[in-house]
Amino acid sequence: MRLAVINIVGLSKSLLGDDAPGITAFAEKHGLQTYVPAFPALTTTAQSSILTGTPPPQHGIVANGWYDRESAEVRFWKQSNHIVHGEKIWDTLRKSVPGFTCAKLFWWYNMHSTADFTITPRPLYPADGSKHFDIHTEPMAMRDEIKADLGPFPFPAFWGPAAGIASSEWIAASAKWVEEKHSPTLSLVYLPHLDYCLQKDGPAAPNIPAEVRAIDRVVSDLIHFYESRGVRVMLLSEYGISPVNKPLHLNRIFREKGWLSIKNELGRETLDYGNCKAFAVADHQIAHIYIKDSSIENEVRTLLEGTPGIAEIRPQNHPRSGDLIAVAEPDAWFTYYYWTEDAKAPDYARTIDIHRKPGYDPCELFIDPAIPFPKAKIAKFLLKKKLGIRGLLEVIPLDPTLVKGSHGRDQVPDSEKPVLIGSAHSIAKAEDVHAAILREFS
Repeated sequence: MRLAVINIVGLSKSLLGDDAPGITAFAEKHGLQTYVPAFPALTTTAQSSILTGTPPPQHGIVANGWYDRESAEVRFWKQSNHIVHGEKIWDTLRKSVPGFTCAKLFWWYNMHSTADFTITPRPLYPADGSKHFDIHTEPMAMRDEIKADLGPFPFPAFWGPAAGIASSEWIAASAKWVEEKHSPTLSLVYLPHLDYCLQKDGPAAPNIPAEVRAIDRVVSDLIHFYESRGVRVMLLSEYGISPVNKPLHLNRIFREKGWLSIKNELGRETLDYGNCKAFAVADHQIAHIYIKDSSIENEVRTLLEGTPGIAEIRPQNHPRSGDLIAVAEPDAWFTYYYWTEDAKAPDYARTIDIHRKPGYDPCELFIDPAIPFPKAKIAKFLLKKKLGIRGLLEVIPLDPTLVKGSHGRDQVPDSEKPVLIGSAHSIAKAEDVHAAILREFS
């Protein structure tokens, strides 16, 4: 028996129907379940819960990024699989299934894992400060082979203002390529398309039906491909998307209290994390609050509990997590913003920079509407880059009210819960998906 698990990010029961005929028909034939998402309901946390069968206090992935107290650095979107604690599902299956192999395609923490075939987005960063879009694969030689056959991975379509269906199409094509070349026992395929438009425009936006139809075509084709080769298919998602209209700026509130340490760097303001009495690492609808000065912890808690838009405060659940964890109300989300004058925002604020920002920034999905001729500005930047002139592509807006969708809460309506399609194993929460996949091989 062989299995393909297709992760359709952002899919919820509310999106099924006429605009998703292929996925809907597959659900009607094989059964659909909703389940309580991992907490927080974020990409890396949810995937780690699914792949280890354990909650965040055990696997340690408390968000997409966190503050490393030893190095005094905020670290987002790291890629080593060693960061995830616990036995992974492919290692478990390898013990009991003769000749077992696993392909892990664009699921996160995909570098240096023990999966047999992996592909993950990974730019190249030469010493001259330039950046070149690329992928990382295991085996290493597979990178050149797959790019020769499929062309380069469309990195701008994976994240940023140009994010769209092209990246999911390429990933689906890579899944077919790996299946035809290697026939893995278990294929894990990540299709991110819905995540972009749902966060950017909100689940009720008029363009969403067309976006759902686009990913349905990709998924339906992939289902047909796998089934034609005798591979069972299971569909799942990590979370649904909630409509939001209230950005919350915790670090600006903390700044007013005098708890932040601000450094002037060439006229721009940056956070000196190690000297902050308290600061927030924001990630969608949750924020980890790190408190260096324990004498103010009660004051911090009281302030958060009285802040409009915050639903609850939860305690630390792992050494990596904040001392307190703030959870937004259903229609609110947290920014990482800490500056009070946009002219003093750090140089990375108006750029796509997922690693340097002390929090997740969905505004990276937009081009600043205040820029009169954005295409001309981008073309000028690309020309300078080609000539070897370094600079910043400052096109990202600093207006969080543009964002209309978010996620991260575990207490959501059934219509916004993640789904599992194609399993007879009853599940209630994210960790149960792990057992559902294992059961397919028993």
